[in-house]
Amino acid sequence: MRLKFLRSFSICSICLITFCLSLTAQAQEWPSKPIRIVVPYPAGGGVDSAARLVAQHLTTVLGQSVLTDPKPGGGTVIGAEMVARAAPDGYTFLLAGGSTMALLPLTHPGKLPFDSLTDFAPVGMVSRLPFYLVTATSNRYNTVKELMADAKNKPGLLPYASNGIGGMGHVGTAMLTQSAGVDMIHVPYQGFPPAVSDLITGRVVMAMADLAPVKGQIQAGSLRALAVASQKRSRFMPDVPTLAEAGYPGTEFEIWLALFAPAKTPPAILARVSQELKKYLEMPATREAYSKLGHESDSAGPEVVRQRIETELKQMLPVVKAAGLYQK
Repeated sequence: MRLKFLRSFSICSICLITFCLSLTAQAQEWPSKPIRIVVPYPAGGGVDSAARLVAQHLTTVLGQSVLTDPKPGGGTVIGAEMVARAAPDGYTFLLAGGSTMALLPLTHPGKLPFDSLTDFAPVGMVSRLPFYLVTATSNRYNTVKELMADAKNKPGLLPYASNGIGGMGHVGTAMLTQSAGVDMIHVPYQGFPPAVSDLITGRVVMAMADLAPVKGQIQAGSLRALAVASQKRSRFMPDVPTLAEAGYPGTEFEIWLALFAPAKTPPAILARVSQELKKYLEMPATREAYSKLGHESDSAGPEVVRQRIETELKQMLPVVKAAGLYQK
């Protein structure tokens, strides 16, 4: 009996050692072919541009081509599913953010072809995009309080714009209106450009948007930024108060982007990419490059990414339900 036990133990030990050695060898040989970063948005957009910066740096430090692969469609579901089902060999990554990993699971519970917490391995943060609450300068609103007071006096009459139903602009604004206890009309658009046009002409009174589609109009004086939705003021517009400073704490949110790999990707490969990504994002030149996109570069590690997903899943659930977006 003892001999059988020792023989079985020896066989198991040999198998375990062989498995560990194979993983080590795989990590040491990696990369031996081109790597792709799937972007679940159209080519040429802000997310694609952010991914290209990462790809260019990784190409240099890894000695192998790293290419971006735009796979738009399905509200980012198509690209995310592609990576979730890809071989966990370190040759396929995903650049996505909270709208994919925290918002979609709430607006489509049980209907997604992937699980944001179990089907992906976070590699690290990449950038954050602060959202601003903007209104036309032709309006009389100089503060968020003034706008919300007017909305309270005109329940169900004042319209606000978003870049689409269930998007972060929609949900973020819903967080504010629920906190303020006001009833406003949601007007969804196919992206920010038409929404901004109607905002300037007065068809809608406010919108939540990142800096890229509104910066020119703010500088030209046709739009006014009343608040930024992030936890602290943005260095892009340091004079604009946060929503908390404007009197609405607990309504903070921001768009963020992170790099992910398929679950079960070898830890050694994840660690290598994570380290290289962190070093790159902490370079002054990188910070400047992302600033030109309207992004704040962020070098936080994989544990922060996972924590953000878990936190936002809890934070946004009641908002999504109250907004009628929870489709169980």
